[in-house]
Amino acid sequence: MSDTPESATRSPRREPVARHGIHPKPNPFTQLLTVLGAVLAVVVLSVTAVGGFYVWNAARTLDDNGVAIGDEASLPPSIGEIEGGVNMLIVGTDSCEGQDLELFPRCAHDDGGERNDVTMLVHISDEPRRVTVVSFPRDMIVAIPECTGEDGTTYGAMNAQMINTSYMYGGLACSVATVEELTGVDIQFAAAMRWTGVINMSDAIGGVDVCVSGDIKDSHTGLDLEAGEHTLVGAEALQFLRIRHGIGDGSDLGRISNQQQFMSSMVRKLQSGGVLADPATLLHFANTAINQVSTQQIVLSNSLANPTRMVQIAMAVKDVEYKDIVFVQYPTEYAPGGARVLPITYAADALFEALEQNVPLNLTGDVSSGYGVEIVGEADGAGGDSTATPTPDATGTPSPDATADADDESVDLPSEISGQTAADVTCTVAG
Repeated sequence: MSDTPESATRSPRREPVARHGIHPKPNPFTQLLTVLGAVLAVVVLSVTAVGGFYVWNAARTLDDNGVAIGDEASLPPSIGEIEGGVNMLIVGTDSCEGQDLELFPRCAHDDGGERNDVTMLVHISDEPRRVTVVSFPRDMIVAIPECTGEDGTTYGAMNAQMINTSYMYGGLACSVATVEELTGVDIQFAAAMRWTGVINMSDAIGGVDVCVSGDIKDSHTGLDLEAGEHTLVGAEALQFLRIRHGIGDGSDLGRISNQQQFMSSMVRKLQSGGVLADPATLLHFANTAINQVSTQQIVLSNSLANPTRMVQIAMAVKDVEYKDIVFVQYPTEYAPGGARVLPITYAADALFEALEQNVPLNLTGDVSSGYGVEIVGEADGAGGDSTATPTPDATGTPSPDATADADDESVDLPSEISGQTAADVTCTVAG
């Protein structure tokens, strides 16, 4: 990166992170690939004499801390790419449990509630593999089904609640049930991450590159960035993921776009070899992830809490091209008064029908519903398997069928659906 501001390389300052100014956001795909990549490293190490201990320790730690979310799928005995498609819910919560009071001073007066302020559905299709990450605005009004909390308390079904209260009414299982009811999608796997988990995993991966179009100084999160490119780690990465007031129109919709910029950059870093090709980084990654699970900063469903299963999922996504990794926002419109948003179900139905048919998605809407980011370029390389090429015909020219079939079958999503692909390089718009 040329002309990178000095602030991009300085060590992150341990400034307080406001709790409710910008609600937390473990980068969904970030968390997913972070945990999966870490465990993949653990399994790779198992071929050595030392690695066996890490695999045993990882399996024991994950198994001891799994959470039931419903019917748990049986685990195939072999380590290979998972068969069929995958639906995984990843949430970021605002729990004060285990948090650093120096960074989160409001936790000293916490009310004990825990909300899923970030809710993302990761869909990995069957062959051909594609990845779609659907973000659900935390203020969206939805129906929440009857749920039972971890303490055994049963909460009756509710017709109109903000989606981020589902975790409070029944933990990870209730958030899964809520999204299943809203989308009609069967969710097999789930994970939740708390604030300290985001900080530690960002440190372990060595930071994520982001871009901001103007200076950002936000009193709600404590984030202070000059215009330009930055490599964010630790607490500063969390501040960036949670910021709302200092970007775009100041809404949660703009924040989602900001998070999608972070996730796209993270995906490119993971796939490019910056992390997965470095054994030392992966080992550190693995140890950090296992520790976050053991301290409940990362919570996994029983179906996901197994190194073999994680590796199977990681192998399914490792070669997906950037253009087929799509980040979208569940379509919404403002409710009367403008304080909350309501689902636009007909547009959402078109999205989930396209996912069921496993066809390429064409984004026709804005990159951001809240003017949070703008597209400034295209990522270098295609991502995925760089050795894959179209099949040549007898003259040595790529066959037209090899390059046109996927585009011919693609679906234009309704314009109410905003988002970007991992091939899009975006920059956060300062508010």
